[in-house]
Order: sequence, then C-alpha cells, then structure tokens
Amino acid sequence: GLGDVYKRQVEDGVDAVVVALKSRTIAPAEAVAQSLAACRFLRAGGATQIYFKVCSTFDSTPRGNIGPVLEALMDALDCRFTIATPAFPDNGRTVFKGHLFVGDVLLSESGMRNHPLTPMTDANLVRVLQAQLAKTPAEGAAARRVGLVDHRAVGASAAAIAERFAALESSGVSIAIADAVANDDLLRLGAAVKDLPLVCAGS
Repeated sequence: GLGDVYKRQVEDGVDAVVVALKSRTIAPAEAVAQSLAACRFLRAGGATQIYFKVCSTFDSTPRGNIGPVLEALMDALDCRFTIATPAFPDNGRTVFKGHLFVGDVLLSESGMRNHPLTPMTDANLVRVLQAQLAKTPAEGAAARRVGLVDHRAVGASAAAIAERFAALESSGVSIAIADAVANDDLLRLGAAVKDLPLVCAGS
C-alpha cells in the first residue's frame, strides 16, 4: 500500500515526500477531505511535520480553501499554533507588515485582482485569512485568530521569531502571517518553525 511505499522512501533516506493535490479552487469540503487523507497517509509513514504548500499569491476566496484546510489540519494534528507565509522573494512575492506584494505593487493592485476564479482584492493577508476561518468552531473550541510576525522579529533572529510566536500564542492567536522580504528571512523562519507540527507556506 501507499504507507509501505512511504516507509521505504523514509528508510532510504528521503527527507520529504510530496503529495500533489489540485485543491485550490474545488469545493472547500472536498479540499479538506483530500488534504486530511494526504495528512493521514504522511503521518502513517512517520512524517514529523506537515507542510501545507500554497500559491505564492495566496489566491483563494472568502470561503477558502486555505483557511478551511489549515484549520482541518490543525485539528487533525492537535496543533495549537502555526504560521502562514506565501513569500517567494526570488519570484518577487514578498510579505511586509502582513501585506503581500507582487514585485513592487500590492497583490490587490496586480493582475491577480482580476483573476477569474480567485480574485485577490485585498493584500492584507491577516484580514484575508481571518475571513476564511470558521466563525462557529466545534463545540468547546474558541474561534481561531490570525496575527502577525512582522519584519522586526523576522529580520532579527530565529530566537526573536520564536519569542514572537510565544507572545502571539499567549494572546490567543493561533495562526500567524509571517513577513518575509528576502531569502534570509525565510531561513530564519525555517529555523524557528522546525518543531511546529504544521507549517503553511509557499514553495
């Protein structure tokens, strides 16, 4: 079965296994189901961290699918805190003060504003992601809040980023958009998230 294939790959020294889904524009419930199936497969094979890869333009709709999938994965992994950043500086996708830029313009002023399936009219990713999260979570659970790890922490050190994570989580934030304007920012973020069970980011 697939689990045996995965285990053989891990035993052969494979560092990562990719499950490619075309879930960006399908119905949210279907995107969630496919993503949870992939998560179960990876966890059964021994994966220690799930990386939910999204497009560098974070394009989605007010219904999802980024928010619903991210929440479902957090529930499945009992993950209390994670980050999301689509930054890909080499391709001109940067996040500054929570706003996504395409080259030198805000996402909302780029061609993505007129995308036929996922028009992006707001560059503020904290606001975009918050709108996609469940307003009425499962009984006994609090609605998740989105916060920001801004450039000051990201530009300082992995330790400063981890401190910001802790401060956000203690204030009730469970998902943080992370600024990143250069590859060095992503390297510091990588060091800071190495022990998180779930990460949401671009490629």
